[in-house]
Amino acid sequence: MGDQEQQARVLTETMGGVRLVTLNDHTNRNPISDPAMIEALLTALDQANRDDTVSVLVLTANGSAFSAGGDIKAMRDRTGLSGGTPMQVAQNYRRSIQQLPLALNAMDIPTIAAVNGPAIGAGCDLALMCDIRIASAKARFGETFVTLGIIPGDGGAWFLPRLVGLEKAAELILTGRIIDADEALRCGMVLKVVEPEALLDEALGLARAMAEKPRGALRLAKLLLRHSMTMGLPAFLDLSAAFQALAHHTDDHIKAIEAHFAARAEPPQSR
Repeated sequence: MGDQEQQARVLTETMGGVRLVTLNDHTNRNPISDPAMIEALLTALDQANRDDTVSVLVLTANGSAFSAGGDIKAMRDRTGLSGGTPMQVAQNYRRSIQQLPLALNAMDIPTIAAVNGPAIGAGCDLALMCDIRIASAKARFGETFVTLGIIPGDGGAWFLPRLVGLEKAAELILTGRIIDADEALRCGMVLKVVEPEALLDEALGLARAMAEKPRGALRLAKLLLRHSMTMGLPAFLDLSAAFQALAHHTDDHIKAIEAHFAARAEPPQSR
């Protein structure tokens, strides 16, 4: 199925234009506050984004959980992200786990989270950072930070309202309530819910449908979507015009137009 590379806690595999990235610390339920996990994931994201042969990234996890989020034992012991003075804790967040939302938000290629099981706390936020989420029927989602007396320190309170609206985001963040996959679908947190055995095929099928499109146009369209969330309309239209000017002069566009007219010129086949 392609080249496979194992890092400390992340597996990567390339299938055509799709890069599959798999969290692999399943014995600990794939916590992402661990420095080794963060570093491995950041490396995998950077490699995919820099690889011009990769069109789409799919993020999933091995084991029964997508990610249990933070390390509660480290919180108790005041180690890891929780270690040090208040100033040091803030620096810990900025220099480590907050690099994940920055990296995923800056990806030039589409990102799809295939959520195989519970995505809790920072694990929920990791799924929210992707462009699209497909959930197993066994998935659970929880912004559980307030239950532990903390807040979403990794950007979850920025991503969630953009998916479900401010009111629903407030309910989920301020109660810490865990919801099932069906509720996540109803409120717009995920695109689709499928049976567990169909999850990866569904996510990879969507990724392949995107990867079949011209890579340049796919990346430009992804950039437009990202900027649409922060730009005013006049500036956004200027950016769209500039991107469109680039797209009109690519070989992919010219070949697509030629293929369109060639297909129309073909005589209909007799039955």
